[in-house]
Amino acid sequence: MFDRLIIEFDRALRTVFAPAATVRPVPGEELPEVPLSDAERGHAAALMRVNHVGEICAQALYQGQALMSDDPVVTRALARASREETEHLAWTEQRIEELGGRKSLLNPLWYGGALAIGVVAGRFGDAWNLGFLAETERQVEAHLLDHLGRLPEADRKSRRIVEQMKIDEIGHADTAMRLGARELPAPVRGAMKLASRVMTSTAYWV
Repeated sequence: MFDRLIIEFDRALRTVFAPAATVRPVPGEELPEVPLSDAERGHAAALMRVNHVGEICAQALYQGQALMSDDPVVTRALARASREETEHLAWTEQRIEELGGRKSLLNPLWYGGALAIGVVAGRFGDAWNLGFLAETERQVEAHLLDHLGRLPEADRKSRRIVEQMKIDEIGHADTAMRLGARELPAPVRGAMKLASRVMTSTAYWV
């Protein structure tokens, strides 16, 4: 158990502080950069920072949920989703840099809070654990769709990244449902949406 805690602590440090890696090519990598105004570039960078924070939180949620699950099928599903979220981290991190932006200064706080939520969700059993995963991915999908409407139309590189992320999140939610996820009560879904709004509105600026 102690060895596992060391491994998970190392994973947390690498997620928050180390550059993420990707196996798949970065979506839109082959597209040329196009001229953007300073306002458009700053807005796009801020939206991609929000997306990067979302992936930081996803890593922490999956880590907390996996720690609490005894079902190897669920653990494998969480690990698979986590690997794809790591790629999302790498994609958004690269795009933020290309746009001249910066990552959120509050990433350690976001990670710690999401990890605690993941641990609590996992303690209610795998069906609720998977239900929390499915609802999280649905809300992330909606959030990414909103960003596609807000990103500068000319910024095809950022848009391509967000589009692929949305496809992956839909797949994660579908996997959770196939594995027996339970639908979360409306008050829980509402609380999750409220927490998400606080995170996204703060990460846009900080």
